[in-house]
Amino acid sequence: MSSPELESARQQWQEGSRRLEQTRRDPLRHRRLLAQVDTVTMELRRRVGQTFTLAELADAYRTADAWGLEAIEARDSDAGWERDAALVADAAFHLYSSGAVDYAP
Repeated sequence: MSSPELESARQQWQEGSRRLEQTRRDPLRHRRLLAQVDTVTMELRRRVGQTFTLAELADAYRTADAWGLEAIEARDSDAGWERDAALVADAAFHLYSSGAVDYAP
């Protein structure tokens, strides 16, 4: 992934994290979303491992729409979970990105 594409992905991840933080005003929704972030994070750990670069993480992001939805759906049966799936994925990638070997804030 080229540097501009990587920076764009990182901006999306950061925005997802910011939007997740805003859900604190609704504690029930926030807890549900945090559980979904954990689900996507576990799937990231399985897919990219514990040692990875930001470029490798961004490669996984390209296909996250498919596998992220599957992972969340398998663990969350609440109606309407789909509307927050992009936010959840972006927040999970933001969280996970700090573990990249080439991470820099």
